[in-house]
This record gives sequence, C-alpha cells and structure tokens, in this order.
Amino acid sequence: MRGVFLTFEGIDGSGKTTQLKRLAAYLRRRGFSVLVTREPGGTPLGEQIRRLLLSTSSRGMDPRTELLLMFASRATHVAEVIAPALAAGTIVLSDRFTDASVAYQGYGRGLPLKFIRALERFACRGVKPDLTFVIDINPRTSLRRARQRLRRARADEARFERETRRFYERVRRGYRAMARAEPRRVLLVNGEDTVKNIHREVVALLQRRRQLRERG
Repeated sequence: MRGVFLTFEGIDGSGKTTQLKRLAAYLRRRGFSVLVTREPGGTPLGEQIRRLLLSTSSRGMDPRTELLLMFASRATHVAEVIAPALAAGTIVLSDRFTDASVAYQGYGRGLPLKFIRALERFACRGVKPDLTFVIDINPRTSLRRARQRLRRARADEARFERETRRFYERVRRGYRAMARAEPRRVLLVNGEDTVKNIHREVVALLQRRRQLRERG
C-alpha cells in the first residue's frame, strides 16, 4: 500500500519544524514507519543547493534563479527520496514542498503562478502531499522568532530572514489562498497557540481526515 505524504508549511519562524518533529515522534510511538525530510535539501545535491539558496552571500539572487534552484532540488528529492519511500509504504513528513514555491516565489516574489505549476508537473511527476499543515502566524511574531533562532544557529541560512515584513505578509496571503482553494488538503493551524496545543490540533486534524486510521 502506498505511503502517506504529509508536509508542513508556514512563514519562517512559524514553528513548523517543531511541529513536524513532534508529529514524527507521535507516529513512531504508534508503530508507523516514518521518514523526515526537508526542502530545499533532502539529498546530497539538494543540501548543496540549500546552502546556495539560504546563504546571506546569495543576497540579490534573481527570483527566477531562486525558483529554478528550488525545483532542481525538488526534482532530485522526489526521485531519490520521496517517491521511493511512498512506494515502500512509508509515511513521509517534509518540511516544505511545492506550496512553499507558490507562496514564496509566486506570492512573495511575484513570479507567474502558472509557470510555477508547470514546473511542479515537470519536476514532481504527480507526487503531491496528501495533507499539508500550514502553521499560520503573524509576520511580526514570525520574524522575531526566526531572527532569535538564527542568532543561536551555526549555519548561515539567514537570507530569507532578511526580507521585509511586507514580503512575509504576501507569503502568508499565498498560504491562505491555497487553503481556501484546496480546503481538504491544505489545513490552516493557529501558530500563535502553545507548542503543545498546536500539536494536539495537528493530530486531531490528521485523525479527522482518516489518512492514517485506515493504515494503522
């Protein structure tokens, strides 16, 4: 039986990575086979592309270059990691996927959504999340958290955190637009709540959609 593909999205500092890790631990305790991955990244080549995309030394990168690098990472990620894991019946949890390109490069940078969807069809070969949890949070809160986190981090991954609040407001509108367009797949979760309460809501939404009940 095919595995289940779950993704976590949200603007930087929303807490999506924390929630992904909590859900992975919850599922493993219940005996599920779980693979955790991320974008950009997820493969050796993807991690090299990630360093290019997120490093502050890449400030001023042309938005088209940014988009194409994202999809180059995604194409190898799907081929080498996501599709094989789903074929083996594994639950795949990814920290970002194509919705991030729609939100960031589409709504944030103003690139054509039609072109982004064409790249998705080419690079992802029909692989699409079964459910996407968007941790929705005010950009002011999000940026404050993201910058606090980066001050503690060793890696240089601060290029997006240097964007303006208006940029993140556009990205947030993109995520909300996707939730309205695909309400059965893209689920908004209140990121202003406590970590514990957000986790409980994610689990409740997952159970309500019966994505795992039939396979447990």
